[in-house]
Amino acid sequence: MPTPILMPKLSDDMREGKILAWKKREGDAVESGEAIAEVETDKANLEVEAYSAGKLSKIIAPVGATVECGQPIAILLEEGEAEGEAAEAPAPAPAKKVAAPAQHAVPKEAAAPPDSQPAAAAVAPESAGAARQPGAKGVGAALAPAAEPAGGESVERVRASPLAKRMARVAELDLRSLEGSGPRGRVVKADVERAMASGEPRPAAAVASEKSPRVKSASQGLRDQLVPMSGMRRTIARRMAEAKPGAPHFYLTIDVEMTTALELRAQLNEQVAEEWGGKVSVNDLVLRAAALSLPRRPEVNASLAGESVQRHGAVHLGFAVSVEDGLLTPVIRDADRIPFSQLVKKARELAERARARKLKPDEYQGGTFTVSNLGMYGVTSFSAIINPGEAAILAVGAVGKRAVVSGDELRVGSVMTATLSGDHRIIDGALGAQLLQAFKALLEQPLRLLS
Repeated sequence: MPTPILMPKLSDDMREGKILAWKKREGDAVESGEAIAEVETDKANLEVEAYSAGKLSKIIAPVGATVECGQPIAILLEEGEAEGEAAEAPAPAPAKKVAAPAQHAVPKEAAAPPDSQPAAAAVAPESAGAARQPGAKGVGAALAPAAEPAGGESVERVRASPLAKRMARVAELDLRSLEGSGPRGRVVKADVERAMASGEPRPAAAVASEKSPRVKSASQGLRDQLVPMSGMRRTIARRMAEAKPGAPHFYLTIDVEMTTALELRAQLNEQVAEEWGGKVSVNDLVLRAAALSLPRRPEVNASLAGESVQRHGAVHLGFAVSVEDGLLTPVIRDADRIPFSQLVKKARELAERARARKLKPDEYQGGTFTVSNLGMYGVTSFSAIINPGEAAILAVGAVGKRAVVSGDELRVGSVMTATLSGDHRIIDGALGAQLLQAFKALLEQPLRLLS
């Protein structure tokens, strides 16, 4: 008899999925294991595969429909079954929400090759430790509407990475005045940095005023709006509400002198950047120090397990990545055991996949400790919310020039502030302080990061 194809539960937290595209049309033959649709979950865009061969008889959930896990999205006729049997099959529950008119035939665009679709843009995980103070929000061009300038006047869409868009907003630069060096002319971080250093690009307000002379002030772009929460935003809201006040948080802050670490970074970028596939960032140094400090205090590399505490035998290090309407936390498996070069490459790869919403469930689940870094936005310090179940999260601010006392002398040094949020049910203040001491020692004697 006809077989319903159900919305799969692709992760532990997944409750529903949104149909982004159908890769098959009604009447098309389907092979077992073949991808038939692309689905947006709260963490990534994933493919739905057919569990058996046959013919796609009926598409129930059109593109744009949001369907609860376990509900049917299509009907498959196996070999030898007639179309009439599909018509006689029990009617499945309808899709939960439909954002577009029901269409049972796949639009031509759905069959187009991936390169013809808009490129995904953006920047950790379970709702990776949202900051308690305002942080930057990411951008994802693939699913977000085109940006509007002040006054609501529409403009041509600009291809740019989420980080480039954020940097341009902060610097009040107009992306339309920049020439992108990324794939297909995409504006990337390096383009914005280059433009800011040269002083060539004009402020966004100036460009917008030329294109929209009627706009007198940015305030005219403000208007009342009721914006529905995305699936990711709802998941973040739910998990953060579970964590706080669910977990009794305490906070410990420490200053780390980064002068020597920055010198080591400069040397690595001169000598091994090509071999490592890119430059080492300050965040890479932070992730490496966190990964190596946790085995020194294994009690912190733990999670709740009912009325017991599960201490983990390996460090699966999550790090927050800002994406459209939220953030994800990719997880570097065995971060304490892999070479520094591999950690740098893995962090870069996972961050790119997160921005493109292409993470697999095992790439953002199962973390044992999380790092959240807002230093690239100029934030000097903040406190993050613990990912539910984990014992702690480390919030890292910007590296900046500050007065440093060495013995009886005062000098200028590069300093970074780090704040540990701990779950008092799992660890105490002394353990958290000892972890911060190990973290600080590794960054202030950074050659140990290469071991």
